[in-house]
Amino acid sequence: MSVSEFPPPVTSQASLATATDAPSSQHRGSAQNGASSGETRRQRGDIEGLRAIAVTLVVLYHAGVSFLPGGYVGVDVFLVISGFLITSQLVSELERTGSVSLTRFYARRAKRLLPAVAVVLIVTAALTRIFIPKTQWEAVGGDIVGSALYVVNWRFAARSVDYLAEGTAPSPVQHFWSLAVEEQYYVVWPLLIILAALLARMLSRRAKPIVWTLLLLVAVPSIVYSVIETAHSPESAFFVTPTRVWELAIGAGLALSVSQCAKLPRMWAIVIGWAGVACIAASALVFSGATAWPGYHAALPTLGTAAVIAAGCSVVRGGPELLLGTAPFRWIGGLSYSLYLWHWPLLVAATAYWSGTLTVGHGLLVALVAVVPAWLTHRLIENPLRYSAAISNSPRLALSLGANFTFVGVVAGMAILLGVSSSTAVAGGPARQAPGAAVLAADPRDDPAGAPADHVEYMVPDPLQATKDLPDVYANGCHQNADDAKVLSCTYGNPKSKIRVAAAGDSKIAQWLPALQLLATQNNWRLTVFTKSGCTLTSAQMMKADGTKQPYTSCTEWNSRLLPYLINTEKPDYVFTSQLASSAIDAAGQVTPEAMVAGLRKSWSALTRAGMRVIVLADNPDPGMEVYECVAKNPDHLSACAFDRDKAHSGAPVQKKAAAGMARVSFIDLHDAICPTARCSAVIGNVLVYRQGSHLTATYVKTLTPRLAKALPKAGLRAKFDAAAATGPTG
Repeated sequence: MSVSEFPPPVTSQASLATATDAPSSQHRGSAQNGASSGETRRQRGDIEGLRAIAVTLVVLYHAGVSFLPGGYVGVDVFLVISGFLITSQLVSELERTGSVSLTRFYARRAKRLLPAVAVVLIVTAALTRIFIPKTQWEAVGGDIVGSALYVVNWRFAARSVDYLAEGTAPSPVQHFWSLAVEEQYYVVWPLLIILAALLARMLSRRAKPIVWTLLLLVAVPSIVYSVIETAHSPESAFFVTPTRVWELAIGAGLALSVSQCAKLPRMWAIVIGWAGVACIAASALVFSGATAWPGYHAALPTLGTAAVIAAGCSVVRGGPELLLGTAPFRWIGGLSYSLYLWHWPLLVAATAYWSGTLTVGHGLLVALVAVVPAWLTHRLIENPLRYSAAISNSPRLALSLGANFTFVGVVAGMAILLGVSSSTAVAGGPARQAPGAAVLAADPRDDPAGAPADHVEYMVPDPLQATKDLPDVYANGCHQNADDAKVLSCTYGNPKSKIRVAAAGDSKIAQWLPALQLLATQNNWRLTVFTKSGCTLTSAQMMKADGTKQPYTSCTEWNSRLLPYLINTEKPDYVFTSQLASSAIDAAGQVTPEAMVAGLRKSWSALTRAGMRVIVLADNPDPGMEVYECVAKNPDHLSACAFDRDKAHSGAPVQKKAAAGMARVSFIDLHDAICPTARCSAVIGNVLVYRQGSHLTATYVKTLTPRLAKALPKAGLRAKFDAAAATGPTG
């Protein structure tokens, strides 16, 4: 984020607004703004008030206040402000000196931003060690390093479309994405202004029109990309820099238009200013987490912010500054950078402390508490370094100071990464000695060997590495993500075999790949796998699994491509499938299990008419918690991680209903070997059963291979399995 300081007045007749350090997507100190020619420069109280509105919206939204479902638009407000203030500073310097000093520019930002960031990252690392589950340390440590280096937004973008990251708690530095966007923009934008100055000299032209041209060359592609990418992949579009640059560019365009804005008729300026405030308020009240963002929706708060800033160039009395320039707004605005930095790590730590649940009351209490470290940081770190004469007079010293604080932030993240090790008392047993499901009787139901126990001598995989205990389909790059509809596939076993087997569906059929691979190798199958995140092999219209309650259109498209491919091209003899979802959208737009049953039967019938057999593997019980995190936290009280079998959700009833009465469709249920007793155990036979959500670890699935092989002949597929010939822990 950036912050504004108070530069000396600009005497140029066509002066531009200037500020020494613009806030980043969330804060800064006050700024000054030039008005029309000959007008005395004044402090922009409306901008400080806008910062107050922006940070308040963000903090209340994060605290869980329900009447502000679009409070995240505060970040967009910050981006416009930052684009305005920083560009004002750069162009003002260009007009005064004919160039821009990159050294002074980055020195100002370094002394203003980096010390506070380093302090927050150090405290966040400490909070992580105290409150955040150890299973998340590796991700958080990397996030802290990425935050210190201002590239963390790309980490979050990649994680947002990673199906394997579903259910992962938010990072305590997730809010740093906006700072990263802003700083990346300001690596490029000063260079373009310098380029404009060089071109102006070469062409004997004024610099400002050239700056305008370069700005449009940046902004127009950005907004086009933002609209397209938000429609295609809203999860990653939220974080990546190209989708946000146009918002900063709106502020930059305002900075280039201050003289024109200052000539607005007073009444028009008043109307425009208050309309801008209304646009920001409407955005926070109307938009929600279900709104694809940023895209074209972000035009409302960004243009609203631009309207307030533009109006403030012309009018004070009667305009938004009447409210925004009041002492409370200015005080919060001045604190906004520090408050933005502090509120989110404290909220995440509090959520972890209260076992993953944070009430609105607790959220508001934490937000209020965050004001204390924010104020202390502002008074004891930000301002002393910001206004230090020695640092201000020595850009080299300021840059050195910033580099050292950046190094401190990196070290804080590395300290978390180094703390991640297989140190749980129960982890680290030899993989081949972990029998898993092999300890269970031939009829595993109610077998005491599968009952929950408080302690085991060792277990595999280590719960800290459970989310990496995956089927090969992910590493092999053939599991399709939630956004794309292209049919990807991997082939295992004997590619030339006449016994052709396919596995198709979502991650729930993918989880069975370790067992299917072993069977394919020992039985000379050609096994081809077609999987897509959250996408069942069905003709029904599914909903997205991201909570937006939107139709999963890319799943529908993927199915429309896959089914003909299986029938006309792949032509397998057997098709394995499983699924997580238990409902779909019916013709009336309602989400019902019956719609899913009908969709399954339609797709399976198409396959069986083509001569294939469909083998449905029952969905396993959903623990309703992250079992691996619980195990890591309770290595000597593992029974705390058990859950009731009868209360656990599963898609199996819907699958069974769909398969009932269908010729050439078989239903295989291995529930009893996954949860043998009334309470489902987290560890069976020294093997951790669950890796994430309701997904089984690859290690445990391998130990289920003999049971799957035994069940297949009833489905018409002969399968042998020799445990001695298998590699890895097969029981």
